[in-house]
Amino acid sequence: MTSQSTLAEVTSSSTEARPSTRSSRLARPSLIAVAVAALWLSGCAIHPTPFTDAERVQSAHDDRTAMFAGQPALSGPVTLDEAMARAIRYNLDHRLKMMEEALAQKQLDLANWDMLPKLTAAAGYTNRNNLLVSSSEDYFTQGQSLPPSYSSDKNDRTADLTFSWNILDFGVSYFEAKEQADRVLVVEQRRRKVVQLMMQQVREAYWEAAGAQRLESQIGPLLAQAKQALEDSRKTQSEGLRSPLDTLSYQHALLDIMRQLELVRDQLEEAKPRLASLMNIAPGTDFTLAPPQGFEVPTFDMPMPQMEETALERRPELVEASYNDRISVNETHKAIAKLLPGIEVQFGPHYDSNSFLMFHSWRAAGVNVSWNLLNLLNEKNIRGTADAQHDVAHAQQLALSMAVLTQVHVARAELSAKQRQFDLYKQLNDVDAQILQHTHNAEVANAQGKLEEIRAANSAMMSELRLYQSYGELESAYGQLLATLGLDPLPGSVGNADLKSIEQSIDKEQTRWASFGGANGVKTQ
Repeated sequence: MTSQSTLAEVTSSSTEARPSTRSSRLARPSLIAVAVAALWLSGCAIHPTPFTDAERVQSAHDDRTAMFAGQPALSGPVTLDEAMARAIRYNLDHRLKMMEEALAQKQLDLANWDMLPKLTAAAGYTNRNNLLVSSSEDYFTQGQSLPPSYSSDKNDRTADLTFSWNILDFGVSYFEAKEQADRVLVVEQRRRKVVQLMMQQVREAYWEAAGAQRLESQIGPLLAQAKQALEDSRKTQSEGLRSPLDTLSYQHALLDIMRQLELVRDQLEEAKPRLASLMNIAPGTDFTLAPPQGFEVPTFDMPMPQMEETALERRPELVEASYNDRISVNETHKAIAKLLPGIEVQFGPHYDSNSFLMFHSWRAAGVNVSWNLLNLLNEKNIRGTADAQHDVAHAQQLALSMAVLTQVHVARAELSAKQRQFDLYKQLNDVDAQILQHTHNAEVANAQGKLEEIRAANSAMMSELRLYQSYGELESAYGQLLATLGLDPLPGSVGNADLKSIEQSIDKEQTRWASFGGANGVKTQ
């Protein structure tokens, strides 16, 4: 009895152990799968990867090379027309705007493709480890009505070529393409604005650099002369030949002149780098300028009503506002189009390799209609929002027009003011030059005479510097007036034109600007 019960217990325990053993065997693959998945996910995790020093050095070298690549080196003294041509052709800000314009054109090409119907090709392969077997059950008796059967292969290949066209999507894509076409024109106007402002900056920077180039050779000798006079004065002071107060006052005047000369030299050293930046010339490049002889005083004699009309017609900001207004109109049309039902037409051939089919290839066509009826309830809000956007765009254009008219009057007054200031500086420069000549010719034997000559030379040089600065401001005011009227330095886009062609175009366009201002558009003084 004991042996039988023991045998039963062993049998029972072994029977109970089997399920746990089986479950552990089933759990092992799951644990292995989880472990493999965890390792795979940890390997796919993204970690910050900073650039190495070598990569940053290479990137900086590549950027520096790309900034000045593809442009010819300076072959001689730079004229004003060449400076403008180089700024238009190679200035990085202008090149960026040209790239943005090209990008907008590519986006328009994509928008045009969105209007085309869709032609979809699809292919597939299906494999099953067993047949797709099914049976049927009688509805009334709940018994099996048909024996298990199948009507598909284990391996199945399909192919479809579907032509579909949604008329509602076409309408929406049509208005979106029109909006994108206007955005291309908006980017073009922004590029025009950049060029106009850049030409104004080139005018001012060029004449500042021309003044710096002219005075650069005068500052060094004048500083050397002042330093020599200062040393002589200190020797005189040590010998006690003059009154200490007179000697110190003399040295103070010399040191003040030297301080002014150092400030002027620092200011002149900044002129050429600014011009080089506008022309996209590498910093530190040594170049000379070839300004025209004398000073041509630009004037613009166009009647004010004609100037106002020209500005309202040609200003890039106003043209851009007009395009934005047209974009808002198309936005209204697009919102209304979305209220209509969508009609989609489909047609195409199909193929299925299933051996149980009688026809493996067939063609199908169909029409689907869908309509979001809730949009009809929101129709008033949609129209109201679109009309409000149009009203805002129109109001912005009116406000901008008023600002443009004000800028025309201010720019004309600014040009007149700079003309008067330049005339005064020119007269002052002539007087200072005569004073320097008389002081230089006077026979002065004492140290005080040196001070007067140095002071006269410094005054004459500062007067000439102010003359160039005044002329640069005059040219800037003239460029500001042209930009205010929306007159472009070139009749069209640069494209792949070379520097010489751009210079010729700039010269022709300046002649046309003069005709805008009347027969005496540009006067020489």
